[in-house]
Amino acid sequence: MRLLKAFVLGLALTGPASADPSFWRHEWPDTDFSKTTVPNWVEIMSGGPPKDGIPALSDPGFVATASETRIGANEPVITLELAGETPRAYPIRYLTWHEIVNDKVGNLPVAVTFCPLCNSALTFDRRVQGQVLTFGVSGKLRNSDMVMYDRETQSWWQQAIGTGIVGDLTGVKLAQLPSWMESWDAFKARNPEGLVMQEPAWNRAYGRNPYRGYDSSHRPFLYSGEMPPHGIAPLMRVVRVGDRAWPMDRLAQAGRVQEAGVTIAWEPGQASALDTDQIAKGRDVGSVRVRDAQGRDLPHDVMFAFAFHAFWPEGQWMLGN
Repeated sequence: MRLLKAFVLGLALTGPASADPSFWRHEWPDTDFSKTTVPNWVEIMSGGPPKDGIPALSDPGFVATASETRIGANEPVITLELAGETPRAYPIRYLTWHEIVNDKVGNLPVAVTFCPLCNSALTFDRRVQGQVLTFGVSGKLRNSDMVMYDRETQSWWQQAIGTGIVGDLTGVKLAQLPSWMESWDAFKARNPEGLVMQEPAWNRAYGRNPYRGYDSSHRPFLYSGEMPPHGIAPLMRVVRVGDRAWPMDRLAQAGRVQEAGVTIAWEPGQASALDTDQIAKGRDVGSVRVRDAQGRDLPHDVMFAFAFHAFWPEGQWMLGN
């Protein structure tokens, strides 16, 4: 694996800390470790930064699409288009360094999340059991995927599956909202009157990729689970809808696939956020739009194949043969 650069103010990524709740309780005194769905604590390890070492954002500012000049044309953004609300773009150049944005769109509190190590970009409704949760980055990983936590109950959440895995809200599932990654140019062309999250007031190298060369690696970082079947490369992007996964190379070749009640359209133009040192110079990995039979946008994820296999070991691989 090519070298992963030091992250978060020069803090180097390290190996796993002690896989024992007694070790974590000094940092998490209000988390109930007796409640968990994690079968073995060794599945959870430190990603290097401590709790909040990667600072999640709350109540971000936005600027008009037309006035934004920092973002490269092919840079990836997470697009959120909710009925009756102005479309919003959340640039990956910022989420790479913050991973979670706690926002409110109209009256809907949302969490826009991005786990670089799994390429997983998911948006959730923050309302749970009559309260609005505010999410932070725990500094822990499971199957190389970010473990989030909520500040209200100090429960831990698995980002890739949007489910509580430790603490009072263990087993609770967040509602996922339809959002997708696409190029900044694609968002602007469709939403000339849209909004884009403005640059956060943090001292970060926005626009740089601290995981240079990661998605060309042969093995995932901090992952010891099984590799995907069918000869699929672990770092191949797949489009996950429910418990099904479509390999991105198949979609890029076909351009459009209709099966299992899903239509997936692929088009070029989006740079990988995990390739070169500068995100805007990343190789073209394309974008997808996922819709149901009625043409409505579907919640989905574009994640690495190893992560799909880790969290959906019995999932269905849509290989087209």
